[in-house]
Amino acid sequence: MPSSVKSWSKSFHRIFFAVISLGLSIFVAVQPSIALNDGQQLVLESWSLVNEGYLNPKKFDEVHWRGLRQKALEKQISTSGDAYSAIETMLLPLGDPYTRLLRPADYTAMKASNLGSEINGVGLQLGARNEDGKIVVIAPLEGSPAADAGIVSGTVLIKVGGESPQMLGLEATAARLRGESGSQVFVEIESPESERKEIVLERRSVDLRPVRTRRLRNESHTIGYLRITQFSEGVPDQVKEALKDLSQKDIEGLVLDLRNNSGGLVSSGLAVADAFLSNQPIVETRKRDGISDAIPAGLSTLYDGPMITLVNGGTASASEILAGALQDNGRSELIGSRTFGKGLIQSLSTLSDGSGLAVTVASYLTPNGRDIQNEGIEPDRELEMPEPINPGGSEDRWLQDAELIIGAALDRESLEKSSIEESPPEANQEEIVPIETLTPLDVI
Repeated sequence: MPSSVKSWSKSFHRIFFAVISLGLSIFVAVQPSIALNDGQQLVLESWSLVNEGYLNPKKFDEVHWRGLRQKALEKQISTSGDAYSAIETMLLPLGDPYTRLLRPADYTAMKASNLGSEINGVGLQLGARNEDGKIVVIAPLEGSPAADAGIVSGTVLIKVGGESPQMLGLEATAARLRGESGSQVFVEIESPESERKEIVLERRSVDLRPVRTRRLRNESHTIGYLRITQFSEGVPDQVKEALKDLSQKDIEGLVLDLRNNSGGLVSSGLAVADAFLSNQPIVETRKRDGISDAIPAGLSTLYDGPMITLVNGGTASASEILAGALQDNGRSELIGSRTFGKGLIQSLSTLSDGSGLAVTVASYLTPNGRDIQNEGIEPDRELEMPEPINPGGSEDRWLQDAELIIGAALDRESLEKSSIEESPPEANQEEIVPIETLTPLDVI
């Protein structure tokens, strides 16, 4: 990883996993006679983190942010549960489902996911729809109960355990879906085609296996297939090993599959982008103080051969950073369907009692300056619907299309190369001068 990407990644990791201790001097200066209990300190700690880092500080005036802090502290807070409820109520007027409290169990589950280990639940990656706040499926995890039940990207959750996800919010909904292996949860869903149904999902341990690879061979070509389902901590090293292994097998091209990759650690997404790009911009970030310079890739690459990239409505966040960088730099054609459109970046801080707080601190732009929040990225070539529900499987029509497209590109490249080799050198052509073009003085 080059110094530019590495330094940015380190700083981002510090933001994501720092244990932040904040003084209470502001509050004490105003009300020195009041001693805060642990729950109240947790409220003030959360308020300060949002106040210092939130992407859109103009929102504070709209919601009377200081007044919300005061109201939260005036509540009866005697338990951790009271503090959590007060914090969630305080954050709600911001209207940002991604700026949220993560109770200790939920925070532990999120960190486990980012480390790429197993999780217990139904295997749904969720997002909040901007226009109405409904909780929708970004993607099901491969091999999960949700995937086995046929739940697809864009599905709306109507009820989870008899409760409304829209009322619960993003994190509480996710918490209702997690649980002990073998336990069950009742859900009501609405498909992208507006068909409603009720199903029972049995929770189990889901092996995340974020990187999967194999060779695709036919009569003409040997193609590498690399599927990345999320950007957890160990993914860059796994991708490095996968590309090394595929290169040793003499692949002629690569299919990169980012379908149903809902993101993860931005630093991991940047490191993977660096594997394919040479000294080219990867992403720009917009923080509350303006737009920063684009983060460039290093000079060296892990793979610089022909490639094509599969995306769909479950491609979100860090995977959209990668897809946008490949498309804008002309490195890879994108095929499939429009991506999800999550262009916001959250910091993740550990609070003093072991819970966590996610705060939206930046948005990202592709190298050409595209802000994809709520818009997504349109592929260079849309593939025929309906979309396959088994990415990477033997019946995956889109993967078969990708093989045909990259195979045709390799054939064209081979023909162009042969044509150049068969043409006579230009220098020899210039030495032949037709006699009729000579003047009488040149005739001997």
